[in-house]
Amino acid sequence: MDSLFGRRNIIIGFILLVCIIYLVKLFQLQVLSPAYKLSATENVVRKVIQYPARGLIYDRNGKLLVQNKAAYDLLVTPRELNEFDTTQLCNILDITKIELKGQINAAKRYSYYKPSILFKQISQEKYAFLQEQLHKYQGFYIQPRTLREYPHEIASHALGYIGEVTTNDIKNNSYYKPGDYTGISGFEKSYETELRGEKGVKYYLVDVHNRLKGSYENGKNDVSARVGKNITTSLDSDLQKYAEHLMQNKKGSVVAIEPSTGEVLVMLTMPDYDPNLLVGRERGRNYAHLANDELKPLYNRSLMSPYPPGSTFKIANALIGLQEGVITPDTRYYCAFGYHTRNYSMGCHHDRAFRLDGSISHSCNAYYCNVFKGILENPVYNNVRQGYDVWHRYIAGFGFGSKLNTDFINENSGFLPTSDYYEKYVFKGTRWSPLTIMSLSIGQGELGVTPLQMANYTAILANRGYYYTPHIAKRIENDGFINPDFYERNYSLIDAQHYEEVLDGMQQTHELGGTGYRSRIPGIKVCGKTGTAENPHGSDHSVYIAFAPRENPQIAIAVYVENGVEGAYYAAPIASLIMEKYLKNEITGYRLQLEKSMVEANLLNSIQPER
Repeated sequence: MDSLFGRRNIIIGFILLVCIIYLVKLFQLQVLSPAYKLSATENVVRKVIQYPARGLIYDRNGKLLVQNKAAYDLLVTPRELNEFDTTQLCNILDITKIELKGQINAAKRYSYYKPSILFKQISQEKYAFLQEQLHKYQGFYIQPRTLREYPHEIASHALGYIGEVTTNDIKNNSYYKPGDYTGISGFEKSYETELRGEKGVKYYLVDVHNRLKGSYENGKNDVSARVGKNITTSLDSDLQKYAEHLMQNKKGSVVAIEPSTGEVLVMLTMPDYDPNLLVGRERGRNYAHLANDELKPLYNRSLMSPYPPGSTFKIANALIGLQEGVITPDTRYYCAFGYHTRNYSMGCHHDRAFRLDGSISHSCNAYYCNVFKGILENPVYNNVRQGYDVWHRYIAGFGFGSKLNTDFINENSGFLPTSDYYEKYVFKGTRWSPLTIMSLSIGQGELGVTPLQMANYTAILANRGYYYTPHIAKRIENDGFINPDFYERNYSLIDAQHYEEVLDGMQQTHELGGTGYRSRIPGIKVCGKTGTAENPHGSDHSVYIAFAPRENPQIAIAVYVENGVEGAYYAAPIASLIMEKYLKNEITGYRLQLEKSMVEANLLNSIQPER
């Protein structure tokens, strides 16, 4: 009997203990814990994310390049849904019932308790009408957002665009949630952290009709959004617009740099696209159309196309020859309509001897075959391969064959073949001969450089041996900070005095008899070099590099026009007009006819008629 009584007391005591534990826990949850209090009021409190306005983007002269406009997302919390008039809602949103049902089912699969974006980027006009009707739709509510707007419709590749975050974005950065937006390309991606700002949150009381009734607890739990920073770019919007005007109906690229700072003045790829096409509800459809366009308007040729540099590369070989003592400014080589040996021949257009300056201004192939051969067979090195390694090191010093570590996204390193590459794929254990890779002497062969690298190479020539890393950010709001590496000089491996020796030839390019005579700018000393890059898929490409003025250069430019036949035909005139516009602010006199002919030229066909 005592044993039975003892067991009963133990059971009663255990039950009482469990009850006490539950009571204590309930007291903590309902009285002491603010988290439970907030959770318990979720049926009358709505948490609304406050998306910050994205920072504005300006050009170097303070002109607005990218601004914001209001838009609205419609969200739904599935557990709060009641029956509603689907026909009316579909009419307001201009969607089908199938689309609406599919979106609601997707929201349910994501979470019954968490809000999901049902439809994005609703216009202000539709929002105004929807807001009046929203009390009829339990579980639906509006969340304000901002969209990008491009008032000038220029520099689409340089500025880039924003889009919805991917699964990887969310996985790699806890800041992002499904439905958020981020920079996808260009400047928008490079400076995403500065431009996006920081999200906030507000809590609102809602009535039984899902209408906002005011702030919850006077905003005690709210967190303010922090607006993104405004950023000033180095782009000159007027010059950019003018360059795009000249390059219409053409394929290629223009990159212009301020040599004294490395700031990019112009960066364009043609064909391009209206950046406003990748904004709003039609973005997906427009993107698919652009992505399927055979002219590849989404492809950034300025940063990603490894083109052969053609004869513009002869300047680099001249500098290496001077540095290595292989030539002097007075060294002469004869051109017999090309360079000819018993086992090799490369054609040219001349039948005369040239000094260094004339070899540049007349772009003599034979001269640079001799220079390249002299560098590789320099007797101070043990063999041709060792001579090639020396040549390779000099060329890499001009910024070729590797990324320049700019603030641009998707920068291609181009291709500068190493001696290991040639040993593996070309010589294969046989004796090295300069003739086998002689095409490098005139910027052909396996060599590939981007227009950005070419413009940077031109800035090195303008600065007589150094460059500042090209960049597009000029100033960031408040702190003004940009990468300090952009202020550091990067030196080539060529002594400064040798640059003046090649600049004489570059200046003569625009004098009577030079390949760039048609592109001279009255009253301004221009140093330039034309190039024609061989193209097995159609007409050759037109290439040109230049800087001006010769003393105290203000602009260095590289122009690449695909299928432009020769450098003097299109690339040089276009570059000279851009430089004249920048330096003089206008085009005058006989140059207006040159401008007209460049604007009207259509080179979209890969095969151009002979001139």
